[in-house]
Amino acid sequence: MTDYAANPEPGRRARGDRALSAAALRWSGRLLVATTWVSGAIFAVYILAFFGGSAIRGMAERWNESLPGLHDAAAPLATAAIGAHFLAGGVLLLLGPIQLFGAVRRRVPVLHRWLGRVYVVSAGLAGVGGLAFIAGSGTVGGTLMDVGFGLYGVLMILCAVLAYTNARSGRYDRHRAWAIRLFALTVGSWLYRMEYAAWSVTTGGIGMGAGFSGWFDAVMMFFFYVPNLIVAEMFIRARRTETGAVVGSGAAMVLFAASAFIILATFLFTRGAWGPRAISGLVGGPT
Repeated sequence: MTDYAANPEPGRRARGDRALSAAALRWSGRLLVATTWVSGAIFAVYILAFFGGSAIRGMAERWNESLPGLHDAAAPLATAAIGAHFLAGGVLLLLGPIQLFGAVRRRVPVLHRWLGRVYVVSAGLAGVGGLAFIAGSGTVGGTLMDVGFGLYGVLMILCAVLAYTNARSGRYDRHRAWAIRLFALTVGSWLYRMEYAAWSVTTGGIGMGAGFSGWFDAVMMFFFYVPNLIVAEMFIRARRTETGAVVGSGAAMVLFAASAFIILATFLFTRGAWGPRAISGLVGGPT
């Protein structure tokens, strides 16, 4: 105690480091939410315009331009299930970031609760729709993709249920944690396309095989959502007051890097694929 009183500088530095890392974590989280919202909204518009527009125009077979095997005239139930999955996914991408804003929770709690109910129902519909499609038609990548995508759907339903039940029980810290995990999962299908394209451009398609048979294809059957959950868990744990400056700073760096990747990938995808396909889905014609 005498030593500390004689030299309080280390204690001040430690508190300053913790405050700086907390601020970095807070702003990196806000940046990630903002970039995710903008990119997710653009992707949601693409999904609704291309898939919805093609279906309304009687050209649902064009869904296969996005991913082979999505539309099968001989399996109408599976096609309806994947259509519900896409519709619910668009809602999730638009509403998710709103639910994470603390200002909305504090100032308009009624809006937060009702949007939360829509969000949970949409998450359940997206998960059930995806699982029904897998059960009815299977995925283009075979058994391993069935398992990877099926586990994704199960986790989404589980997180939605736990987020809702904890909110109903008044366990709001647990509710927020499960809501963050659910949000991390809902952006998976959107990141799946980004990560695939980034790998193809940077490596020339190493590990990508016909019918999703390559080693990279096998990794991506789980990679599009497992790292998201890891980042979400880092964020949840780093928000706790007992977290040290090193852990908080490390989590902030991961979030800043994720934001930078999203900004670059969103620009390239919007210019090269999402924008042209959304327009073609609405007005017809080639992409």
